[in-house]
Amino acid sequence: MTEEKKTVETAAVEPVSKKASEDYFADFDFAGLTIDMNSMLKAGVHFGHQKSRKNPKMDEYIFGTRNGVNILDLQKTVAKLQEASAFIEKIVSEGQEILFVGTKKQVKKLVESAARKCGSPFVIDRWLGGTFTNFAVMSGRTRFLRDGEMKTKNGEYEKYTKFEQMKIAEELERLERRMGGIKNMMKLPAAIFVTGVIEDDLAIKEALKRNIPIIALVDTNVNPNGIDYPIPSNEDAISALRLMIAHVTKAVLAGKEKAKTMKEAATAAVK
Repeated sequence: MTEEKKTVETAAVEPVSKKASEDYFADFDFAGLTIDMNSMLKAGVHFGHQKSRKNPKMDEYIFGTRNGVNILDLQKTVAKLQEASAFIEKIVSEGQEILFVGTKKQVKKLVESAARKCGSPFVIDRWLGGTFTNFAVMSGRTRFLRDGEMKTKNGEYEKYTKFEQMKIAEELERLERRMGGIKNMMKLPAAIFVTGVIEDDLAIKEALKRNIPIIALVDTNVNPNGIDYPIPSNEDAISALRLMIAHVTKAVLAGKEKAKTMKEAATAAVK
């Protein structure tokens, strides 16, 4: 199914009170979010691509076809999402991080909003080669960005000429745009969550090289091989993306809450 067709199919379930460009998850009700087939049906999670575009390696996740369009088996989506959520909650509760990756136009703001909501690093611009495979160099650039922002805040650049200040500000803005989402990522993440297997293939390749577990939404036209936690899902329609990203975000938040509870319990035991 083309992105245009998916948009038409799911138009009836698109919320009108929120736009993709807004901070969608800022006041989202995660407490009322449950993993169930009904909400997935309403969001159009089951809509795949046209049968002619099917990747044979997705056969096990496809229920059938309707009007020439592959339909995903939501029972398997529920099972895979539960499995991925349990994994996410576990590693986050151990103090590890999940890197959110989403560079497709329609998902950028959603990924940023979700990552900021749960305090996770994110990439929504193009993937920078070496983010994982040359992490030492990348860390140097993010450290330069953090230091530059601190110096700007403290007025340390005021001793420079107006022209020099302008050039410094331009460089910091460029770095913020390209790597602002990972500037506080001090070590390699424990896993990555990818919203577009085809669009974010470079991130997946680097994760594979560094043995970083991969959680990803997999549509009917992609190859799920190599994905540790594939979640069969429509990855084009905004309504489906919102729902699936919300579940991943909830798992991160649950992991952080569990880590906080365990820390408090440990502190109380010492006292």
